[in-house]
Amino acid sequence: MQISIPMSIRWLGLWLALAAQNAWSTEVQVAVAANFSGTMQAIAQAFEQESGHQVRIITGATGKFYAQVKHGAPFQVLLAADTQTPLLLEQEGFAVTGSRFTYAIGHLALWSQQAELVDAQGEVLRSTRFKRLALADPRLAPYGAAAMQVLDRMGLLAQVKDRLVQGESVGQTYQFVATGNADLGFIASSQLVVDAKRIGGSTWMVPQALYSPLRQDAVLLKSGQANAAALALMRFLQSPRARALMRDNGYSH
Repeated sequence: MQISIPMSIRWLGLWLALAAQNAWSTEVQVAVAANFSGTMQAIAQAFEQESGHQVRIITGATGKFYAQVKHGAPFQVLLAADTQTPLLLEQEGFAVTGSRFTYAIGHLALWSQQAELVDAQGEVLRSTRFKRLALADPRLAPYGAAAMQVLDRMGLLAQVKDRLVQGESVGQTYQFVATGNADLGFIASSQLVVDAKRIGGSTWMVPQALYSPLRQDAVLLKSGQANAAALALMRFLQSPRARALMRDNGYSH
């Protein structure tokens, strides 16, 4: 005997199936500090393969993301280049209380495309061998603030101030050097790891004693508290697989 199922019930069943699928397979929009862009691409690929969720990455300066989140930008997760910005967003009610954690610790490097320009002690900064020195805007980017600390502690701020070129983010700073618009620049060491075979040049790994540790915090934004993909990504970032990818790209924990 064939049983006829009313159309309304069939539609209800289809709706419930789609709802269940959407609850599992969703998209998360992640605001990612520019220094972490390449690493996050690798993490996102691994996360998507493992979870079935989709990741949309938006890269930029942490300070700019702070303003965008406060003005309603549709991000669910922020991966900042500092600890202060996620803390402020949490305190101001834009992020979920207790969701913050340090996902990585970054490191600063001085890099030039010219093979012989940057020496192993950074003494090139005391010379007249360069016309332009690039760094990220210290008001927006923690890596730029760290670069200013280095120059200050080396007693070189006054000497190089007329040769400084500022990028909005450390990603833009990298581009200044890569395109020859600056002779050398302070960038994230992870950028060198990601592009090591392609970029070449000369590098000084800046000693940690010259700048404050670049601790980078993640936080779940209020718009992501009911987003399955956002919640899953926050967990994945703390997994052994994600941490291994970060180490491979020059970050510590």
